[in-house]
Order: sequence, then C-alpha cells, then structure tokens
Amino acid sequence: MKLTFLGAAGEVTGSCTLVEAGGARFLIDCGMFQGASRGPFSAAQKNRTAYQRDLGRIDFVVLTHAHIDHCGLLPRFAQASRARAQPTIYCTRPTADLVPVMLKDSVHVQSRDTRHGRRAAATDEPLYTMEDVDRLATRLHSVPYDVEFQPHPGVRVSLRNAGHIVGAASVHAQLADGARTRTLLASGDLGEASPLLVSDRALPPAADVIVVESTYGDRNHRTLADTEAELIDVLNDVLHQRHGNVIVPAFALGRTQELLVLLYRLARDGRVRVPLVFVDSPLAQQASEVTFAHLEALDELAAEFHAAQRARRLPFTLRYTESVEDSMFLNSIHQGALIIAASGMCEAGRIRHHLRHNLPRRECAVLFTGFQAAGTLGRRLVDGAAGVQLFGESIPVRASIHTLGGLSAHAGQDSLMDWLRAARKPKAAFINHGEPEAAHGLSARIARELRWNTTVADVGKTYAV
Repeated sequence: MKLTFLGAAGEVTGSCTLVEAGGARFLIDCGMFQGASRGPFSAAQKNRTAYQRDLGRIDFVVLTHAHIDHCGLLPRFAQASRARAQPTIYCTRPTADLVPVMLKDSVHVQSRDTRHGRRAAATDEPLYTMEDVDRLATRLHSVPYDVEFQPHPGVRVSLRNAGHIVGAASVHAQLADGARTRTLLASGDLGEASPLLVSDRALPPAADVIVVESTYGDRNHRTLADTEAELIDVLNDVLHQRHGNVIVPAFALGRTQELLVLLYRLARDGRVRVPLVFVDSPLAQQASEVTFAHLEALDELAAEFHAAQRARRLPFTLRYTESVEDSMFLNSIHQGALIIAASGMCEAGRIRHHLRHNLPRRECAVLFTGFQAAGTLGRRLVDGAAGVQLFGESIPVRASIHTLGGLSAHAGQDSLMDWLRAARKPKAAFINHGEPEAAHGLSARIARELRWNTTVADVGKTYAV
C-alpha cells in the first residue's frame, strides 16, 4: 500500500490523499487550499497547481464530506478536456446533495475575486464553471453509512459516521494484496463524541493503517457548559448592556446550523434573550435546507429546532437574507442583532461588509465559532490585530473579539485519543490535516500513550506501508 499526501499535510486545507493498493489508484477527497498556505506559495497558486497536476489514472474517488477544503477541486474530474479521467465519486447521500451547492458557491467566489482583482496574475481565471459543476454532479454516487461497496475489483469500502457535519464520513477500505487483504482507515474530519447537530460518530473499525486528522491535535476545547456560559455572557453584555450587535463569522455548512440549534436550546430554556437573529448567507440558507432534509442523520435537538422553525414557534426572530439589498439593510441596524454570515474565516463573502461596519464600534462584538487557519483575516483578528484592511480601507478593531472553542466541529486532542483508543493497534498511523504544532502534538501523545508507530505526513511525500 502506498499513500501520497497531496494536501492537508502541515496545514488544515487542501485535503487530498492518493492511495495505491489492490491494483487500484484512488483519492480520498480532492479539496481546495484556503487562507495563506504555509510555504512560498499562496492558496490560489497552490490550487492552480493542484488543479492542473497530472494525477495519472484515478479509478475512483471517495469523498468524506462537503466542506470546500475537501471537495473544492473535484470539478477537475468533470471537465470536457479531461474526458478520459472522469471517475465515479462515492459519498453519503447528504454529501451528494450538498456538493453541488458548495461548488456553485465556489464558482461565485472565484468569479467575484477575479472581478475585484483579488487574485494574482497567475490565477486570474476561475478554476471551473457552473457547467463543470453540473457535469460533476452526475459523477456523484451516494451510499449509506456502514454498507460495504466495491468500487474496484481489488477494493471494498464502507463509510462510517464521523460526527463532523451532516453526511461526514470516515473511510474504511479493504485492499487486496495478492492472497492477503490490507485495511486502511482514514478518519476524515472527526467531530466530538456527542455533537449538537448530527448523530454521534461511529467507533473506528480495525485497520492495518490509520490516517487521522489533527486540527486540534495539541489542545482541547472548552466544555459545552463553559461555552454556553460564555455565549450567554457575550449576548447579554453586547445586546442588552452595551446595546450593540454581535457579528458571527460562521461556516455556511455545519457551524451556522449548529449555532442556530444551540441558540434555540438556550432561548427555549429561558437562559438567553436574543431579539433578532439574521443569517446573511444564501449559501447557509441552501445548506440549512439540505441539512434539515436529512433528519435521519441529525441529533434529536436539531430535529426539534427544525420542527419549531417550520411551525413558526422559535423563541426568537430568525430571518434569512437573500438579496444584496437585504444584506446591505443590516448595516443600518445598530443594536440588538446577532448577524451570522459567511465565510467562517472572513476571507470572502458578506461577513467582510459586516466587519467593516461593526469592528470600529466598541459596543459591538465579533464572535468566532470555528478554526481560523494561518494567514486568514479571522486568524489576524483572533490573534489581536489592532486594525485590518477591508476593501482598501484601514479599519480599526474596537469591537471585542471572542472565540467559542467548545463549538468546534473538530474533535479536541482528548476526543481524538478516545476515538483512537477504541481502534485496534495498527501497523502504522499517519497524522494529517493539522498545522505542524498540532500534528506533532498528537503524534507525540499517540506514541507515548498508545505505543503506536506514528508518522506526521509531509505534503507531496509517498509512504510505502
């Protein structure tokens, strides 16, 4: 078995792993790079290079979930110029429903960046078109959790619930090796053991080789109780004492829905009063519609929220904005509003306009609910920047900045270790999808406590197991 980590090694974006075994060559994920990638090249340059790279024969692709850093370069397999390289892409049904939504938004973002001159000369043109996304949608083949399928004569695969976002999966592959069978388990993005939005993650099956993510491999999250208490404090302070707005940069898929479910529980139980909640993201609205169409994959609380929303019995006013005019109107609201907008790392989208209008105001707050990759605007704000550049202007940061670590869709170090402890000791374990400190921190703990043979994956390197 050979593993080549083409992305998400030394960083958390660009997930793409080439597996060669059982006479097959296949990919697990094919994602975009985001933020300011480590090394001499920008994310845009890395995406261009990755998109044009000759991968050779690819028999099939297994997609773990629909976040753009895992699926964002898949349209390369649907372009007419690559007619001979159009493999089937296997994923869960929620993921298959979400991928076209996410990729069409990616086309919009790339086109907008081009019009606004935000890309370097070498990356002027969008990587793909709406037509490419439509063609790709015909290549998506959905399979249920825990049902084994055979995408290649030498390979059997099953998808296990990863507890990350709706439809997210870990990949368990049985690979023929002559008379023997080797097994590979790739975690994908793992959620906490008891997530708010989706059903609980599955226990890991036995495998000869394990690849595990390490987004938070060197630290733990706050407890949910502590997170709820901080959220209540921020909302009460800003909305009812300081009379400002709370701006929430949130990932349109996963985090937005999770935050709404949490707000519902807190407001239902009388623990917080939120006058107005706006979701200012057409993508988040579409992602919400798809998410709540798959109640079988959701937690009971999420189903209760959805029922209350449909019956118009939510304990707060919830509005989704659609048009640009509706979004601009929100800038005239100076107090009492919680505004959720994408993107989650503040790199694009409507959130940048809300930051422009609210960052200079001491009565307001910016509330981060997810990981902020190195080099992103969100990371600069979390790290305490006194000012930032937005739309060619220098914007002072006077609003308070808060991070709710307990809402992460990624498992913290202890939770990752719990998942790994439930697995049989593998012959080899690879650590990916983490910045170097996080990846090495998890690797050291695995080696110390579990006595496993661990390797922190290097990008572009092939490992023979």
